[in-house]
Amino acid sequence: MSPRSEKLLVPKEGRFLSGPRSRLKELGFAIEVFFQFIRGFRKLHFVGPCITVFGSARFKDGHPHFELAEKVGAAIAKAGFTTMTGGGPGIMEGANKGAFEAGGRSVGCNIVLPYEQDPNKYMQTWVDFDHFFVRKVLLLKYSYAFIILPGGWGTMDELFETLTLIQTGIIEKFPVVVMGKEYFAPLLAWITKMVEEGTISEEDLEYVVVTDEIFDAMEHIKKFIRQNYKIKRKKSWWLFER
Repeated sequence: MSPRSEKLLVPKEGRFLSGPRSRLKELGFAIEVFFQFIRGFRKLHFVGPCITVFGSARFKDGHPHFELAEKVGAAIAKAGFTTMTGGGPGIMEGANKGAFEAGGRSVGCNIVLPYEQDPNKYMQTWVDFDHFFVRKVLLLKYSYAFIILPGGWGTMDELFETLTLIQTGIIEKFPVVVMGKEYFAPLLAWITKMVEEGTISEEDLEYVVVTDEIFDAMEHIKKFIRQNYKIKRKKSWWLFER
């Protein structure tokens, strides 16, 4: 493989994080990020209200975790919410599929990577992003709740970033559901350890529920949404919004 080919496989975000560059390149990157945000805002402004589902991209159709994601997506649709995911395969595809086949709205924020991932086919709307941090902002911005299913590094990143935002008051009254008691048992034990050591408080977990029951998950979410949110969006003809 030529050096040029190798360079093309390095994501734009990786080149940006490699250290200081010329001021012109830094300005160009800032402008690029700005337009990615604008494209996401335009595309997703009227897709909600959303519930975001996260989980591994590695589980295939037929796996128990994939099937759970399908049931979660269907339950979100039946509750009248839009299912939002990272737009890729695995758990993301399962949740989108469940919502899509239940007749609900299904959307995604897909990340463009050298080897993966292509957007799954069960979405009416999706946006492709080059940068993880832009994608994560949009996945939280339009969501009224967060459901996390079994996953790896990326899933843990989303879970703990969301919990940090709740803990610090950046976002408030944001229900989080963790599904997969057996899978998450070691992690939950460590969270209990953090409470015991005082690095987090019990109050930090007020909006978090751990369950394998879809009914309990949706009731937890709907309770906080009913109590704390008024969902209202108005389209502007002068912005060509339809």
